[in-house]
Amino acid sequence: MGSQWLVPIDIYFHQNNAEEHNSALELRDAVLHLRRDGAFVAVPLFRVNLSPIGPHPVGSYEIWCPSESFSSLFSYLCMNRGDLSVLVHPLTREERSDHDTRKAWIGPSYPLDLSVLPVKSETVPLQYPSLKLGYSSTKPPISLETRKVLGTNVENTLKGEKDAARAPTD
Repeated sequence: MGSQWLVPIDIYFHQNNAEEHNSALELRDAVLHLRRDGAFVAVPLFRVNLSPIGPHPVGSYEIWCPSESFSSLFSYLCMNRGDLSVLVHPLTREERSDHDTRKAWIGPSYPLDLSVLPVKSETVPLQYPSLKLGYSSTKPPISLETRKVLGTNVENTLKGEKDAARAPTD
């Protein structure tokens, strides 16, 4: 997949629970404010699902997140999701695996209906290519040589840290 990818993040709420629904919308607004203020790039989809849809068993909405912002958005959601559950998964041509074996949950998990998802699609669905982020990035990926130099620099920097594990010397 390289260094450019994207992650759909699904925020779940019980659609008949007004308090959870409100909390989910408040979290969405907070993400939109933070995006506007430059904290990260995250695109909540306009549609909020007020009933189960696709593999999702309860009310939900999706936040599109490119690799360039993933760690910031993930950390924010970990700290600010309240009682909501959050499904995090990659977006590849293998949607069923993305929602089954490649998923992670922040908060309690929900059973998903994987039968509605294709095993393998012809293409990876591109979202917001105008942003030139994630799969649509125009930046070349970091080369293996550059990654090795960065890794060596980190190892050298940590030599004096007694609590840091050392990489194997192979």
